[in-house]
Amino acid sequence: MSTNPKVDGFIRKSKKWKAEYEKLRAIVLDCGLTEDFKWMHPCYTFENKNIVIIHGFKDYCALLFHKGALLKDANGILIRQTENVQAPRQIRFANLQEIVDKETILKAYINEAIEVEKAGLKVEFKKNTEYAISEEFQTKLDEMPALKAAFEALTPGRQRAYLLYFSAPKQSKTRESRVEKYTQQILDGKGLND
Repeated sequence: MSTNPKVDGFIRKSKKWKAEYEKLRAIVLDCGLTEDFKWMHPCYTFENKNIVIIHGFKDYCALLFHKGALLKDANGILIRQTENVQAPRQIRFANLQEIVDKETILKAYINEAIEVEKAGLKVEFKKNTEYAISEEFQTKLDEMPALKAAFEALTPGRQRAYLLYFSAPKQSKTRESRVEKYTQQILDGKGLND
């Protein structure tokens, strides 16, 4: 399998996890995936469909499977990063030896992920109507028809980001403050992070 020079640069510049990235790269490439570089990380594809990403954090590096929720997880090693993550799942590593010890298992998971893609399986995402709308945001939507129309015109991902952000705080005062702060941004057709 050919390597991507951008991934070479990513690994070369890594201050932490360099040996782990190199081993994970070798394992993934051995499974016949195409190496790419997306979202500032090594990304591996099958027929232009994203299968797995290699990434690192302070305390661990990981393989992130784009459709990890569809994998059987026979070894119970897939981790959902947060409760709001729907499709991706990670396998985390604290050191090189953990990767070496799990090489056969990792290849099995990668091959299963390829089979999921070959089969055309899709993750059933929650609909935005399944997310709670905070009382504070609902009140504002009822008061301002223009805000309701602007919110409904946003992409589903932008809507979801606002719904999660507005409903997260425990205190009503904080939820209300968030709604007030982002009302104009919604009216301008922008997402939470635009």
